[in-house]
Amino acid sequence: MQGSADSNRQERPTGEWVTGDEPMTGPQASYLETLAQRAGEEPPADLTKSQASRAIDDLQKRTQE
Repeated sequence: MQGSADSNRQERPTGEWVTGDEPMTGPQASYLETLAQRAGEEPPADLTKSQASRAIDDLQKRTQE
């Protein structure tokens, strides 16, 4: 079975996002809160979209999500 187009697409580094400097989205904030709780940490606040994405990646690795 061949991979989907999404799995073959390369992601742009978060630092190159056009909207990366905008405040994180509601879904990002909610997911960060969930992951932080699972990690026994306070959720980060006032992040940009790109910062939130990196924080999510980090917490996912640490919580095995």
